[in-house]
Amino acid sequence: MYPLNRNRRLRTSEAIRSLVRENAITPNDFIAPLFVVEGKNKKQEIASMPNYFRFSLDLLEQEVKELWSLGIKSVLLFVKVPDNLKDNAGTEALNADGLMQRAINTVKNAVPEMLVMTDVALDPYSAYGHDGVIANGKVINDDTTAILAEMGLSHAKAGADILAPSDMMDGRIFEMRSLLEDEGFHETGIMSYSAKYASAFYGPFRDALDSAPVDAENIPKDKKTYQMDPANREEAVKETLMDIEEGADIVMVKPGLCYLDIVRDIRNAVDVPVAVYQVSGEYAMIKAAAEKGWLDHDAVVLEQLTAIKRAGASMIASYFAKDAVKLIS
Repeated sequence: MYPLNRNRRLRTSEAIRSLVRENAITPNDFIAPLFVVEGKNKKQEIASMPNYFRFSLDLLEQEVKELWSLGIKSVLLFVKVPDNLKDNAGTEALNADGLMQRAINTVKNAVPEMLVMTDVALDPYSAYGHDGVIANGKVINDDTTAILAEMGLSHAKAGADILAPSDMMDGRIFEMRSLLEDEGFHETGIMSYSAKYASAFYGPFRDALDSAPVDAENIPKDKKTYQMDPANREEAVKETLMDIEEGADIVMVKPGLCYLDIVRDIRNAVDVPVAVYQVSGEYAMIKAAAEKGWLDHDAVVLEQLTAIKRAGASMIASYFAKDAVKLIS
């Protein structure tokens, strides 16, 4: 009791604070999301994500080498697909010489040790901006999971280490894992977006890939029939446990900061690594507030990342990965 116990004794200097600190961010915590675009010598800044870019394959190689030099050992690849290659079935996603497949190859050639994760979802390839096949005004689950499994297999054949299905279709982990096993890809991992919410924080990401749902007759206006309701908590644990049973090696919560209670619930419920995605809207808000002079950019970035780690994240996918590593080093 006070005054025998004074908690402030352990806060009196940076040395003692560092010694008793419960959580610390290191380069090993990060997955760096990367956007890839067709062409050469292209580094396109994303308007709603200041200082974040789409890279053509030649510049992707340079970016990956820089990330590796900073100690970042994992990247998560996304591709911006030309409109003329989009359709309702994600046909281009299965192209062995498609942009994603070439991007995987580019990263592995540049830095063979880099852990390559790949987005497995139809929305970048969909003419309608949805994560699944559309029929009669609905996203069709089982037709979609069959395509996603083939898409994942295509990524594995191209050299991906871990597949990251982000679609939230029921049963897609089982379909993907079963096909990988049948085809001999026993060591290919799956990081499932197990608790992905129908969040308003994804807008800048959809700008980056031109993958927002289209406003057209008989097309769902949002993704609420397959992504989770932000009001739900217990459902997240149920979804996650099902994905692990179906063969997921890593599970993910997305978005990050508004869902730290979900991160902790899942961390307490499972014995596999838990990833958290600090999403584009979270990135954009910090950038906008810092630009106005309302927040200390670097301090807020590190505070948010530490909060995600403290909540139970084993790893963090963040657009701040490169900047954060520079700050902590």
